[in-house]
Amino acid sequence: MEDLLDLAVSLKPLFAVLVAVGIALIIAWIAREGANRAFRKVPSIREISVKARNPLRLVLGLIGIRIALGATAPGASWLPVLDYLLVLGLIGALAWFGVVTLLIIEAMILTKYSTDTRDNRRLRRLKTQVNLGRRIGIAVLITIAVAFVLLTIDEVRALGAGILASAGLLSIVAGLAVQGTLSNVFAGLQLAFTDAIRADDVVVVEGEWGTIEEITMTYVVVHIWDDRRLILPSTYFTTTPFQNWTRRQSAILGTVELDLDWRVPVGDLRTKLKETLAGTELWDKRTSVLQVTEAVNGVVRVRILVSAVDSGTLFDLRCLIRETMVTYLQEWHPDALPRQRWEEVRKTGTDVHSGPRTAPLVRNSDTSDSQLFTGSIDAVERRQSFSGPGEDVMAEREENADTPR
Repeated sequence: MEDLLDLAVSLKPLFAVLVAVGIALIIAWIAREGANRAFRKVPSIREISVKARNPLRLVLGLIGIRIALGATAPGASWLPVLDYLLVLGLIGALAWFGVVTLLIIEAMILTKYSTDTRDNRRLRRLKTQVNLGRRIGIAVLITIAVAFVLLTIDEVRALGAGILASAGLLSIVAGLAVQGTLSNVFAGLQLAFTDAIRADDVVVVEGEWGTIEEITMTYVVVHIWDDRRLILPSTYFTTTPFQNWTRRQSAILGTVELDLDWRVPVGDLRTKLKETLAGTELWDKRTSVLQVTEAVNGVVRVRILVSAVDSGTLFDLRCLIRETMVTYLQEWHPDALPRQRWEEVRKTGTDVHSGPRTAPLVRNSDTSDSQLFTGSIDAVERRQSFSGPGEDVMAEREENADTPR
């Protein structure tokens, strides 16, 4: 009988641990079901909240085991060692749960904004800041967890006074050692909160066109159009000029340039451009201009300016216009294709020019909408955007300058 009692007493901590683990699993299940009901209309948050299931079980289980062992085996010789291991595990489990909680908070914030619109500048800015905030939070959680683990060691706590006494020297040495890293960290913070670039912005860096895929505390990943990744330090975007095509809006202008012969029928090209734009959904109906920008070195340069809702659509639109114009010139105006001419001049007694050698070509006289900065309401508004202050503003500035203070 005494042997049975001794066996029961020795197995009492084990039974208590099993009961504690069972209660922890039940509580975790209840919390999981409550989260599913609360976010049943938000699939993205439900998918991320699944990741919190295991760390929550681990945290509750470790807490329950510590309570059960403290209540059933307070004087056991093995309890201090096991309790220390449980404390270390609990610190790691809490850090894990905190990281997953940050992921859930990030998903909750981002799901409040729709990504269906093309010009989602506000969402891209928020996404950049939230992502960087989450990374900083994870770094802080890991640092705190490591600090708590070190504080559980008596020897480390004893060295704390000496470390604090030499903190000034250590800070100088550490600052010199990680100077480049710290500059990238501060540059990453500057990019996130000054709105210079955002996630999914279209940029041109190092002669490459792509989108901002990821912004971290030390580097930025640019997704190049051909699926390459260009990784640049954060300081690059604070010290080097670069192009941001979606800084204010995603709509953008683009050009198509053609070097053609002097016989090119500009009016016919303008008519063909109108027909092409009217028959495609790639054009956003904002800007369509065809002008001759140069006429030197034996060719004339025809420049076509069009607009689209975003950079990807603009690329396809430019390719369409370029192909259409080349095909049109090949079929209907082969004389307009660029060519090189050599003429042999023989001097005679009298060199009289009797008139044109060929009959003048019939040209389409369509010159409507050919002006970029004049001739239409849109052109005038565009000119005002690129003009300096008007006469009334200059007069006011001069008057203010002459006024004694």
